[in-house]
Amino acid sequence: MYDFEARHIVEALRSGIPSKAVGQYFSEARPRIMSDISARLNDLGEKGKAGGMVISGKYGEGKTHLLNTIFNIAESNNMVVSYLSLSKETPMDKLYLLYQKVMQNTYLPQRKQPGVAQEFEKITANSPVANEMLLYAVKQLETDKLYYLFRSYLNTEDSDEKFLMQADLEGDFIANASLKKIYRRIFNHPVKYNQNFVKTRNCQDYFRFMAHLFVQLGYHGWVILVDETELMGRLGKKARLKAYDNMAKFLFPEEGLESVYTFFALSASYSEDVIEGKHEYENLETSWQGDPEPIRAVLGALTRASQLLPLTKEEIREILVKIQEFHGRAYDWQPNVSVEELVESTMSGGYLLRTKIRAAIEFLDQQYQYGKTGNTTVRELGKESFTEEVPSLEQYIE
Repeated sequence: MYDFEARHIVEALRSGIPSKAVGQYFSEARPRIMSDISARLNDLGEKGKAGGMVISGKYGEGKTHLLNTIFNIAESNNMVVSYLSLSKETPMDKLYLLYQKVMQNTYLPQRKQPGVAQEFEKITANSPVANEMLLYAVKQLETDKLYYLFRSYLNTEDSDEKFLMQADLEGDFIANASLKKIYRRIFNHPVKYNQNFVKTRNCQDYFRFMAHLFVQLGYHGWVILVDETELMGRLGKKARLKAYDNMAKFLFPEEGLESVYTFFALSASYSEDVIEGKHEYENLETSWQGDPEPIRAVLGALTRASQLLPLTKEEIREILVKIQEFHGRAYDWQPNVSVEELVESTMSGGYLLRTKIRAAIEFLDQQYQYGKTGNTTVRELGKESFTEEVPSLEQYIE
C-alpha cells in the first residue's frame, strides 16, 4: 500500500518547493547551527529572551529548508510561528504592511491553517487576560489606541463593529475617527488619545501587543521567520535604510518586545552585492536623518551572518539513505540500491544541494519503473535562466 505522507515528502523534494513536512523529517544536518538555534529557542521559551538571527547561504543550499525546520521545532515547543517572504507586497521598509502579512501567516501550535482570530474570540470582558491586556495597552505602549480598540472589541455586541476591530488587530487598521465613534457609543465617553496613532510611525505597538497577548494565552513565545530577505537590495536607497532600521527592532529589540525571536534568511552575496556594491555605510552617513547606530548594527549583523556551509559527504549520505526509505514507502517497493550508487547518481546534479536531491530521486524513479537507470537530465534544473530562447521565424518562411 502506498504511504501518502511519504509520497508528499518525495514530491516536495522532487519539485524543490520548500515544505514544512520536509523540515520535520530532514532536520539532522548542520548540527552546529541547529544547536545554536535550539539554544536560542530554549532561552525564548524559558526566559522570554527576545532577539534575532540572520542566516546566510547560497542559492539552493537549504536556507528555506532550515526555516521550515525551525518552524517545526518552535511548534513542538508550544510557540506561535509566523512565516513569510519579503516581496513588493511585503516590504521591510513599511512596518504596517509587514505586520499585516505577518498576521496573515501566523500559525498557532498544531494548527494546519494560519489565523489567530479564534484566540481573540475566547477572551471575555473582565477576564484576567482581558484586564492584563488593557493595563498593558494603556501603560506599556507608545500610543493608547490599542487600549480603546481592545476594550471596545471586548464590550461591543454589534457583529459588524466586532469584525472591524478584529480586522484591525490583524493589520487592516480602522480609522481613528471610526474607533472614537464606536467607543463613545459603547461607553458614552469620548476617546482622548495620549497621542494620535499613525500606522507609519506607531505600528511597533501592534507587535508588542500581540507578543504580550501570546504569552498571556499560555504560549511559550512567538517565532517570526522571514525568507528572501535579500530582496531588500532591490529597494531604493532611502527605503533600504528604512528597512534596516525596521530590522533593528527585531534583531536588537528593546525591552518592550517580549518573547519574540526573528530569523532572517539572506543570500550569501548580499554583503558584496548590496552593502559594499551600493555603498550602504556611505548612504547611512549622507541620507539618514535618524539615529545611525541601529542601522550600523544591522549592517554588521548582515555582514557577519551565520553562513550555511555545504553539507559534508556523511551528511549527504544520511539524507540519501532517508530519501531512499521515503521513496520505497511512497511507491510500495524495496529499492535494491546501495548508498554508493545513490551518491554516484548525485554527481549529475551539479553543485546545488536541491539538484543533487532531484538527481537521486530521478535515479530511484528509473530503478522503480525500469529496474535500471539511464542518463539523468536534472542538471538543467539547477541553472538560473533569465532569458527565453525564441525560435527564428525565418526557418518557417519558404
